[in-house]
Amino acid sequence: MAGPSQPAPDPATEAFVAHRNLLFTVAYEMLGSAADAEDVLQETWLRWAGVDLATVRNQRAYLVRVTTRQALTRLRTLGRRKETYVGPWLPEPLLTTPDVAEDVELADSVSMAMLLVLETLAPVERAVFVLREVFGLGHDEIAAAVGKSEAAVRQVAHRARAHVAARRPRGTATPAQTQGALRAFRRAVETGDLQDLLDVLAPDVVFLTDGGGVVRAALEPVLGVTDVAGLLGRIAAGLSAEPTQVNGAPALLLRAAGELVAVLAVRIDDGLVTGLYAVRNPEKLARVAHETPVTR
Repeated sequence: MAGPSQPAPDPATEAFVAHRNLLFTVAYEMLGSAADAEDVLQETWLRWAGVDLATVRNQRAYLVRVTTRQALTRLRTLGRRKETYVGPWLPEPLLTTPDVAEDVELADSVSMAMLLVLETLAPVERAVFVLREVFGLGHDEIAAAVGKSEAAVRQVAHRARAHVAARRPRGTATPAQTQGALRAFRRAVETGDLQDLLDVLAPDVVFLTDGGGVVRAALEPVLGVTDVAGLLGRIAAGLSAEPTQVNGAPALLLRAAGELVAVLAVRIDDGLVTGLYAVRNPEKLARVAHETPVTR
């Protein structure tokens, strides 16, 4: 006898799940916050669930449009919040798989350095840049998403592209250089050996720490190899350093007695560490801590 028949999948749910990764990435690149991106997706789902699908010609475009509008609303709210943020603001770190790192364009678009560049764009400029340059949407789709004419979107896209091009990090590193530099950097961090740190840091290295006013962190960017090495030695003393991939780039999970206390994203150019981004704000560590439990 045949078992009970399974209920037919709900078409709205099927469509949403099929496009969920795309929608999350759009929201995350616009907001720099995984928690806020998840909230945007929840709001998008609530709107999508009430739509008559027979009236939707292109489900992907419709969902991207709703997600973009929700993200724009939240981005303006976050902008006001960041005005009173204590110390440097860094994006919430996002664990990424090795295949993301292999997709050079995607890895660059979600990197800490790139997300900080996107922070310097106005909300609509950021939305247009992400939709056009990262996801390759047509100007007509973007116009519908941001509520502007195609001609206006073309102008915004040109302006945003030039703005980002003038500020985006430059430099390259082969996978072998990256892995070699990361191993040397990890060793230096774990041992606290100042000379080893000096050897692997670029002369003009920049170190940003985000404590959000909740935990101790430098309130201004730390510049130059000597000051960065000194600060790293103080921060990492007594901590374990576990290599991982964050935002499409190498990173270290720093733990004290098994508890995650910082995610240290590392930018490597030409075999040297040129950028360090230490997220210490506990709110921004919650997702990574949940996804990387310590086995005892």
